[in-house]
Amino acid sequence: MIYVCSLARLQKTIDDTGARHVVSLIGDEARLERPTSIASENHLWLRLHDISDPLDGYIMPGEAHVAELLDFIRDWDRRAPLVVHCYMGISRSTASAFAAVCALNPRRDEGGIAQALRRASPTATPNIRIVSLADRLLGRDGRMVSAVETIGRGIVATEAEPFRLDLE
Repeated sequence: MIYVCSLARLQKTIDDTGARHVVSLIGDEARLERPTSIASENHLWLRLHDISDPLDGYIMPGEAHVAELLDFIRDWDRRAPLVVHCYMGISRSTASAFAAVCALNPRRDEGGIAQALRRASPTATPNIRIVSLADRLLGRDGRMVSAVETIGRGIVATEAEPFRLDLE
């Protein structure tokens, strides 16, 4: 089970779910400390910003980031939940959770996963750069990008409510 949340709700989400693995998608400017209940080898911090095009002073998600995410997801033992978070819980984290479910279910329909994401979070607006890189790395032939485009932009919010995205 994958839970998605904002930085502000990270500790509460870990406490509420019993998660033992965390993916942080947030730049170095954020004050982020690994939660004490998470072993260092179970925490992946991808230092990147929520952009899809290059912008001076910001780190655009790259292929190496997404490859590292997919490797971490594949190594996750799934005995306890995984929490994926970014600053607001809206874009980088939802793209990464979507990519994770696609990676762990190679035969599952991308459109169905995207619809499950939309049902779970009306604010989800997956970062298209992360989705397109994952789509290519997973050999999904543009279907992940199309699925995310189909669900469209989520409702505007300053912070998402934490939500669960099931693997099956």
